Amino acid sequence: MSGSPNHPVPVPPGTAAGSKETFDIHEVFNRLRAACLRLPKAAMFQLRDEGYRTPYEQLIASLISTRTLDETTIPVCRRLFDRARTPAAMTALDEAELAALLRGATFPEPKARDILALSCSIAERHDGTVPDTLEGLTAFRGVGPKVAALTLAVGFNKPAICVDIHVHRVANRWGYVAEPTPERTMAALASKLPQQYWIEINERLVPFGKHVCTGPRPRCPACPLLSMCRQVGVDRA
Repeated sequence: MSGSPNHPVPVPPGTAAGSKETFDIHEVFNRLRAACLRLPKAAMFQLRDEGYRTPYEQLIASLISTRTLDETTIPVCRRLFDRARTPAAMTALDEAELAALLRGATFPEPKARDILALSCSIAERHDGTVPDTLEGLTAFRGVGPKVAALTLAVGFNKPAICVDIHVHRVANRWGYVAEPTPERTMAALASKLPQQYWIEINERLVPFGKHVCTGPRPRCPACPLLSMCRQVGVDRA
């Protein structure tokens, strides 16, 4: 679907003309901020606000969060960071001990292996400094575009769009983009979303997508964006 941050998103066929307001991305974020005040924060932003905000901590936490619920990721990261918060401290743990600390997260043994490998690389090859580029981060085993984008955005405060299942679903349901995969949604958002919202879109749409704009049964009547949302793919019968 075409459109830009400063122009209306077209109303899909079958929608009554004039039944929806112009989709204003700035107003969308104003409403999202208000809606998210009462919702649990996305894991990386919760950990950031608890003081785990260094690029290294955010990289490790983002890797742990892969295929793991936020409700599990947060306590697992707290437990791990009680033992190690730097590459040097992490490499002092053996793999079995680290895997035990990761218990509860998905795939603790492979994640322990990857965390030790990247921690050694950061300590020995990067002078203890986490790379601040997508290419540098994704060179580490276990670090894909989503983990890299979260690290850049939350750890480095660099404009980066992290698209998970919630961001992908909600942005397409709005009609703001029309893409079949998270990867293509990320590219589409990068081409039209104002850069001031690149970090914030994940911060807002993860809790919003978990609690309001849910997968099979979105809570449209309670949604503050209903008047603008094109409700693409939503059965409104």
